[in-house]
Amino acid sequence: MSLRAIVTGGGSGIGLATAKLLAERGMKVACLDLDPPGEPFVGIRADVTDDAAVRAAVAEAAERLGGIDVLVNNAGIGAQGTVEDNPDSEWQRVFDVNVLGMVRVSRAALPYLRRSEHASIVNTCSIAATAGLPARALYSATKGAVLSLTLAMAADHVREGIRVNCVNPGTADTPWIGRLLDKADDPEAERQALNARQPMGRLVSAEEVAAAIAYLAGPEAGATTGTALAVDGGMQGLRLRPTS
Repeated sequence: MSLRAIVTGGGSGIGLATAKLLAERGMKVACLDLDPPGEPFVGIRADVTDDAAVRAAVAEAAERLGGIDVLVNNAGIGAQGTVEDNPDSEWQRVFDVNVLGMVRVSRAALPYLRRSEHASIVNTCSIAATAGLPARALYSATKGAVLSLTLAMAADHVREGIRVNCVNPGTADTPWIGRLLDKADDPEAERQALNARQPMGRLVSAEEVAAAIAYLAGPEAGATTGTALAVDGGMQGLRLRPTS
């Protein structure tokens, strides 16, 4: 039987790349998004900040897929600035999407995941959870929460047969980064700086992050839970000497 997966934020970027790869590997995939894609996916419009809408969307996905085996909690938004730069309302908005959004979708999906023989949750976290990045205080705080949430969920549900892991992408070449570059005074110089920040000298691709998510989601990773898999071009672990 094909595994059945939900991908939140499945309309673009890492989410869409993940949905495509899971489908290529034989899974039936539902994409939950404010602007969901169409065939070959089950596209369902959902706002992760609305608990009633999330519960309805997850129930619809489970009905149309015939159950849920995999949940990819990928929906998220970015934020810039130091701790001084964003008002309380923006902190609340970004936490509502990036952290509570994962809570709502996971909470709605757990009753279905408990019935699966290959239950897996993969959360999209970030290098920002483990490395201090400038002008990313709010975003980093949400991703630090996602990392801790992943570990706590893994402990809570391991004896129910549900694995919970996360991926920590570095700076990925996604639409959000594209919008940031467009706003920069010198977009090309900013892109070069982002490339240089990662030891491999380039941005991470959405497809590379998707491959890591697909591995953690699938039965091949059956002994892996409570793990954060870095896909960051060596940014977290490597300390290279300057070239000049």
